[in-house]
Amino acid sequence: MEENKKRVQDSYTTQVQVLTQANLNGYQRLFGGQLMSWMDIVAAVVARRHSGRNVTTVRVENLEFCAPAYANDTLMLTGHICYVGRTSMEICVRVYVEELNGTRELINQAHFVMVALDENEKPTPVPGLILETEEEKAEWEQAKRRREQRENL
Repeated sequence: MEENKKRVQDSYTTQVQVLTQANLNGYQRLFGGQLMSWMDIVAAVVARRHSGRNVTTVRVENLEFCAPAYANDTLMLTGHICYVGRTSMEICVRVYVEELNGTRELINQAHFVMVALDENEKPTPVPGLILETEEEKAEWEQAKRRREQRENL
């Protein structure tokens, strides 16, 4: 492995939730705020695993609610790192409803920008990223474009 670089797979994270009444809104669907909280946790775990540091969320982009989820649905949240800057990391979190037969339907996704923090809660450098697949390279380029667009605002 290259010095001070990590692979995307090194920080890949999965979280599973079974929806209960406590997670539903007035329409008996998954409460969006609860889902956003779970997604933020997954993104933070990915960023902590990659950086070896505490992290903070600085931005959430492209949050898309594609389909609902209901009581007793099994949700699978997956997170992986797409891009790293000097102190920041972009994490893609996807959420699927998993049927009893194992098939999955994407219901939500977002990109989280996380920053690694030192002992004084100041931004600190993060390891580089080793891109091993064509998909990882494509996601890196897409994330790089999003970062450039943010810088031009």
